[in-house]
Amino acid sequence: MRLFVAGLRKLIRRPATWVTFGMLAGLMSLIFIAVGSTADRFSDEPEGAAALALVTFPGAYDGVLNFLLGLGGLLAVIYGAAVAGSEWTWGTFKNAVARGEGRARYLVVSFAAVSVVLAAGVLLAFAIGVGAALIGATLAGVPTTGLGDAAALGGLPEKLLRGWVAIVEQGALGFAIATLARSQLAGIGAGIAVYFAEQFSTIFFPDIVKYLPFNAAQAVVDLSSAGGFGGGDRGPALAERLAPDVALTVVVLWLLGATVVGALSAERAEITG
Repeated sequence: MRLFVAGLRKLIRRPATWVTFGMLAGLMSLIFIAVGSTADRFSDEPEGAAALALVTFPGAYDGVLNFLLGLGGLLAVIYGAAVAGSEWTWGTFKNAVARGEGRARYLVVSFAAVSVVLAAGVLLAFAIGVGAALIGATLAGVPTTGLGDAAALGGLPEKLLRGWVAIVEQGALGFAIATLARSQLAGIGAGIAVYFAEQFSTIFFPDIVKYLPFNAAQAVVDLSSAGGFGGGDRGPALAERLAPDVALTVVVLWLLGATVVGALSAERAEITG
């Protein structure tokens, strides 16, 4: 518990934590507000109707979640790699081992702290995103009566929990890659490369790619009512995605696998310097 609390305190003070979630919340706010402020120019076009769906409640809830699973997942990869890579770059892992901490235990507890920070970040970013969507709806003149939709609000806790698991899994991949590379920059670069390589591979290997970590993570929540960001109008790609429950199982397996790989890598790594 002491190590876990110390990890949380360290992460809260790190600029990377605030930059990551600030960037996510800022970009999300800009998009929703921009959609609301320009919707009247394209209201008679098909694209305009799709844009208005982003700020129309209760579907806007799914739009925010879809944004979190997309850009939020990529930022989670970068954040996980940045945290794990800094353990080697700054020498904190070596110092912890010198104090007698178990290697695998230290890495696992450190990632547990990252998971808690990601949970707080998801909740905060979601709240900011909903607020931005509400502003966008007001600017577009869209009724906000769906804001208090009982069915949508009742399903939010489960969707947020599933979304958090998906984002943690993506953070775990970045964490594991940076631990293997023993470098912050290499971990971030490799994590981003793997993320985009998987997204582009969807076109060529849909039956295989849907089981890979990032595609599975984007399928853990049923976002059929989301628009614009790909929730309800993704064309053929949507049909190739896993069912949410199957995707959740695959995501948990990837999460456990990435954690084990990172821990084993730390156990076998040669610490120099």
